[in-house]
Amino acid sequence: MQYSVRLLDLEAGGKYIVVMCVDDARTLGVISNDRLMLNSNGTAVVAILNTSEVFPRGVLGMYKEIGEYLDVEEGDPIDVEPAERPESLLHIRSKIMGEKLMPKHIDAIVEDVVQRHLSSIELSSFVTALQIHGTNMEEIEALSRSMIKWGKTIDFGRTPICDKHSIGGVPGDKTTMIVVPIIAAAGYTIPKSSSRAITSPAGTADRMEAICPVNLRLDEIIEVVNDIGACIVWGGALDLAPADDLFIQVEYPLSIDPLLLPSIMSKKKAMGSTHVVVDIPTGREAKIKTMEEAQQLAINFIELGNRLEMKIRCAVTEGEQPIGYCIGPSLEAREALKTLAGSGPPDVVDKATSIAGILLEMVGEENGQARAMEMLTSGKAEAKMREIIGAQGGDPDVKPEDLAVGDERLDVRAVRDGRVLWLKNRSIAQIARAVGTPNTKCAGIELGVKLGDEVKEGDILFSVYTDSLRKLGQAEELLENMEPIIVGNRIGEKMIMMKISESTTPGSERYIIDR
Repeated sequence: MQYSVRLLDLEAGGKYIVVMCVDDARTLGVISNDRLMLNSNGTAVVAILNTSEVFPRGVLGMYKEIGEYLDVEEGDPIDVEPAERPESLLHIRSKIMGEKLMPKHIDAIVEDVVQRHLSSIELSSFVTALQIHGTNMEEIEALSRSMIKWGKTIDFGRTPICDKHSIGGVPGDKTTMIVVPIIAAAGYTIPKSSSRAITSPAGTADRMEAICPVNLRLDEIIEVVNDIGACIVWGGALDLAPADDLFIQVEYPLSIDPLLLPSIMSKKKAMGSTHVVVDIPTGREAKIKTMEEAQQLAINFIELGNRLEMKIRCAVTEGEQPIGYCIGPSLEAREALKTLAGSGPPDVVDKATSIAGILLEMVGEENGQARAMEMLTSGKAEAKMREIIGAQGGDPDVKPEDLAVGDERLDVRAVRDGRVLWLKNRSIAQIARAVGTPNTKCAGIELGVKLGDEVKEGDILFSVYTDSLRKLGQAEELLENMEPIIVGNRIGEKMIMMKISESTTPGSERYIIDR
């Protein structure tokens, strides 16, 4: 049947969604969440149907994504007919029942995910089944290969291609902005595609964007990397392993992450990476809580790397407190520039040179951390970072003080003498988000103390910055019910770590999913 197009000013998160009235749906013999085959001037696509009692007859409403895909105008005619249910639904049902899936079944599911043939309910069911029943390494490998297959890949025509990745969970981790120029200054290729923050105060792309553009196209990335050997860009617009972006839309609200391994590794492989260091922050306030969990995750990363013909090493790193003193895009970019200039905090310097050192040893260098430190202290890494900034369209002469920080400030002070016994990463991240990070680049937190530091009553524990009194008021409200930094005389002095009542929601804390 033929319908008239109505373009809706609505987005569906990348999914292909259309709307028609209930009576038209009955005529076609379909219901909400069924699939329709649309054909416009020889271009055919499957879309998921929503129905409405008040939508006019003979009209097909199109969300932005499918309207742009079909390149139709308001009022254009379009042919519509019911579409068959995809075979992949049988394989999703098998996983729901606890069965292990064969590679061809997984490939069919990923293809339908990328082609937007699955509804949100079906996609959610698959991700939930993975979380409940788990995946063996064969399934993880198949997921990785299919996610690579159904996306774009980059070939820089050289080897090795270095990379590093953190699984996230610790605020203030600006080490990528130091590792990348160290590796490039040492003469190796390191194209870094990074994520924006989902629940954390800043992702690497947010930090870098405080200095220069990060929304580069694939051809621009290749040009920059061929010219200077490195980039630090946002990966969200590159269409590398696009299935992962759709999986994350399900994982995030459910606070689950069953696709962590294939998600990370598929994007690294698609970027052409051959040598990768995976940073696994570990501690009470990190995503990974224990050394045993970290070791098992590292083993899985290494095995998956072997299967995908990639060399992987893992670094289990300190996750008990933020990295450095600054949290938030501009503040962290400032601290990264200061570190490259030779005045960075000891923990930032140690973590960045250690991870860079592992990468250098993987490609054949000896005494990797010493070599990384040489690149840092000689100024070569800073010079390379300024090349990267300029190549991506920023000011290569930018100074840390050029990066704006919010005019509104709140100082949180110690109410007693003692030592810093605990920094609560999640509470610190929550406060930073309340004042506008990562979208408000000038917002964030600057710590005055770290674990073990002595403090006197009245000393500044941390300062909160933002661009409006309203946002600062939101941070003050949060601070009435939380204590992000615990000060006492000795460990174990404060025996109650959390109060739980009937109103407390178990498991309400979200993963900080970092891709």
